[in-house]
Amino acid sequence: MTVYRKPESRFCRAVLPALAMTFAAAGALAQVSIINPGAPGQASRVLDADEATRLAGTRYSSADVRFMQDMIPHHHQALVMSRLVAERTGRNELIEVAERIETSQADEIEFMKDWLAERGETVPDPSAHEAMHISHAMAGMASPEQMAELEQASGADFDPLFLSLMIEHHEGALTMVEDLLDESGAAYEPVLFEFTTDISSDQTAEIERMNVMLASYSADPRVGLAAGLHDAGQASMNLELLVSLPKPDGFFDAENPAGLPLKELLAQADRDAAADDDAEADEPNAEADGQDADADGEAAEDERDEDDDDLRSPPLSFANTDMAFDGDVMVAGNYHGFNIYDIGNDGLPELMSAVVCPGGQGDVSIVGDLLIMSVEQTRARLDCGLQGTVGEVSDERFLGLRVFDISNLSMPVQVGAVQTCRGSHTHSVVSSDNERIIVYNSGLRDVRDEEELAGCIDESRYGDERTALFRIDVIEIPVASPQNARIIDSPAVFADPESGTIAGLWKGGDHGDETQETNATNHCHDITVFPTLNLAAGACSGNGILFDISDPLNPVRIDEVVDPSFAYWHSATFNNDGTKVIFTDEWGGGSRPRCRASDPLTWGADAIFDIVDGRLEFGGYYKLPAPQSEEENCVAHNGSIVPVPGRDIFVQAWYQGGVSVVDFSDSANPFEIAYFDRGPVFSEDLVMGGYWSIYWYNGRIYGTEIARGVDVLALLPSEFISESEIAAASTAIGGEVFNPQQQFPMGWPAEPVVARAYIDQLQRDDTLPPARVVELTAALAHADARLQAGQSDAGVADELVSMAAALAVDVGQVEFNDAARKRMTNLAETLKGIAARLR
Repeated sequence: MTVYRKPESRFCRAVLPALAMTFAAAGALAQVSIINPGAPGQASRVLDADEATRLAGTRYSSADVRFMQDMIPHHHQALVMSRLVAERTGRNELIEVAERIETSQADEIEFMKDWLAERGETVPDPSAHEAMHISHAMAGMASPEQMAELEQASGADFDPLFLSLMIEHHEGALTMVEDLLDESGAAYEPVLFEFTTDISSDQTAEIERMNVMLASYSADPRVGLAAGLHDAGQASMNLELLVSLPKPDGFFDAENPAGLPLKELLAQADRDAAADDDAEADEPNAEADGQDADADGEAAEDERDEDDDDLRSPPLSFANTDMAFDGDVMVAGNYHGFNIYDIGNDGLPELMSAVVCPGGQGDVSIVGDLLIMSVEQTRARLDCGLQGTVGEVSDERFLGLRVFDISNLSMPVQVGAVQTCRGSHTHSVVSSDNERIIVYNSGLRDVRDEEELAGCIDESRYGDERTALFRIDVIEIPVASPQNARIIDSPAVFADPESGTIAGLWKGGDHGDETQETNATNHCHDITVFPTLNLAAGACSGNGILFDISDPLNPVRIDEVVDPSFAYWHSATFNNDGTKVIFTDEWGGGSRPRCRASDPLTWGADAIFDIVDGRLEFGGYYKLPAPQSEEENCVAHNGSIVPVPGRDIFVQAWYQGGVSVVDFSDSANPFEIAYFDRGPVFSEDLVMGGYWSIYWYNGRIYGTEIARGVDVLALLPSEFISESEIAAASTAIGGEVFNPQQQFPMGWPAEPVVARAYIDQLQRDDTLPPARVVELTAALAHADARLQAGQSDAGVADELVSMAAALAVDVGQVEFNDAARKRMTNLAETLKGIAARLR
């Protein structure tokens, strides 16, 4: 906390008087008139030197005045809120927060009033909140209704409400400071600049403290887990961690396995040096030596504190990224290359080969004997070399799609490479046959220099439609000759259909007060294709888009949506029958703490859209409900469908927020049925970690953990999901190959366990009478026994057919909701399929 006083800086004491003398001497030499022209048609006037410098002076600006005039009532509301605390809470730590706020903000109000008065500017009434120039929503001000609610609350109702409102209020102050500093010539006066700096540092620190307090009100076991790389605290509900594999040798920095920032490594070196000194305490002059070492350490620490900008974190050189599966093979991508695992042993991975080919992004897909990999870092080389590249233009640089032959899983060979103008952040396998593979490529980075790659033009704002922006790349990979892979088209999928303007979608910016600042739509991050339905869903920066891909070479935009709560449309996943899309919002870019107690549950979340007559219709949001700390990057990232028949279930990665399994069968009311989470990688600073991707594959849930390795989890029966439903998901047909951004419909065999899954769902919703459940359960037990023994039984088959007919009658005559009607129909079809097997 800064108790603010008007400082007399060294700059003011020493430099300004000298400058004043210099300018005075110069002024004495100037004998000409000082002219101030008027508007067109108006006469000019003569000014004296004082008037001229007042007009053109840079000591303070009108923006500075408005900032101070707005900040006084803004601070006053914080005082009003803080003065409510002592009589309404029983928590001493909250009283201490309020006292700190009251002391600092009252002092700052007096400073701001004096600053304005000394300059002859209007000093506002601190209680005149309505007179502020800035939007109250942007300034984080509590509304009159919220203030009334706060005044009426007490105890357990008051505490979290106060913290939520005060966090938002402080964040509004930070916005006001940022807006001021964005104004040209503002905060030039040293004392004012120092004041704004103090506001930012003090209120940022207070926000962090209040977030921790607000999170403590949650009883969720995921809150407050201990930090650690491989020994972090864990919390789970209905998910079991089966195995956690660390990264293989060569895929982490042995001297810094957690990826700690440089300042922490230096601090650790200081601590180690101090420990060595202590160990030598018995030697002559040890005490003096220790004092010298301490002094050196303090000097080094002081020097580092003065140059924080040089205390850098390591790049994501070894971050685990996306996964692909084919049969018993799993490939885990990494910024450093990829790792191939055999998962044939009960789904538990065994490393087969580690392939070093640096360059990130590292997202992978498998098509037959070919592995496709996205690359977008400028250090990447065509030859997979470790030495990187230098300069803005390099003949050795590679940005685009690599192609590997993995027919020998122990010795993959690079056999193709397609250079692209914006690299490859993600890619989607759209179609494949014995002759060729068609891939959509999504590049995000700045357009490369034409000197490095011909045809790469970035002139979007000047009307040059040759630009590499606003496009996706359609790439063809000949199966027999992947070395001939090439871009065959780069359609402008964001063009306005009427005007033809290539930049035809969201232009960037916010959607009004209390909405997200959204990126402009000039690329897609992910394009998830559903080839059997001729559909694709694009998460495209500022828009969610639905495409018709009947002609894979010519994707056609069907519909597009924006969302005021979304900052960056990151990924898209269809439900199993392609009637819904889950879009994720990567608010903060994946490297920020975006699941704090005060963060909105609609920002950095999943948004569920129903597809109705080819249009995207918003259903609802879902976000991780457990508050996470400032030390955990957390926001929605990659996930997949869990193929439970009769339900829409999604497993979602939240980076260091862990894993959620979510039922979104009702688009407007999704709910969590399972979770797994660890504490942060490091307790002192945010260090990148957590789940990049989490996918269901053949009955297991696999996760690539950015900092730690690969996890395998199992979904457990609970009140939310039955043993039969989980077992039925493991029988799903159609998922023998899994690539990110590529979906195929899953089906289920005519097995008793699938029928029981439907029965469990209908029973859970009180749709089936208990007597009917007993009859069905008994008949299925008989059928299961006969099928296990390889025996036929016409009597049981007839019984199942009769029950299926009864269900069909009920569906036609009894009023059910759509979900129940669909489940009963599918149950009837499954019973008939089992009966056919028993004939």
